[in-house]
Amino acid sequence: MPTEARLARMEWVLDHRQPDLTLLLDRVHKPHNLSAILRTCDAVGVGEVHAVFPGGQIPTHNEVSAGSHKWVQVQTYNTIQEACLALKQKGLRLYLAKPHSQAQDFRLPDYTQPTAFILGAEYFGVSEEAATWADEYITIPMYGMVQSLNVSVAAAVLLYEAQRQRAAAGLYAKRRLSPAEKARLLEEWRYR
Repeated sequence: MPTEARLARMEWVLDHRQPDLTLLLDRVHKPHNLSAILRTCDAVGVGEVHAVFPGGQIPTHNEVSAGSHKWVQVQTYNTIQEACLALKQKGLRLYLAKPHSQAQDFRLPDYTQPTAFILGAEYFGVSEEAATWADEYITIPMYGMVQSLNVSVAAAVLLYEAQRQRAAAGLYAKRRLSPAEKARLLEEWRYR
């Protein structure tokens, strides 16, 4: 059983979770990247990540994730269509992070609304099928010779912009999880 202080910390964290902010990882498979992404998700209050990873469990490294894999749920899918349908049914707007002629600066959209960022593996990028599901294209401006960031860095940049907007709008100041969901997660976390 956790100490009173640890239990209070768990409750505080759950009270700041943002259930309508998430990532959809399209074939991101390197354990260090996945672990770093989960760590960032936990840091900004994202409690669930979605990943297209045929075969189930995604590989992570405890040293990189700092244990965040215990606090961030990962929902895996076999296909991008399955993942996008699930997110659309939850009412999330899908932002595809990719250099594209229609892409706008990532700081312009309103991420206080239900938001999912679609990110692809570094070498292959986001699949063409994932692109067909996007509501909007966004890009992180680049002024150097390289034209992309490491996927875990891109995830952090996008999530911290969403956090900035949501904090300014007061979304972290009130509990966003339902009482039932908070109680369920708190019960799970007590035994981790």
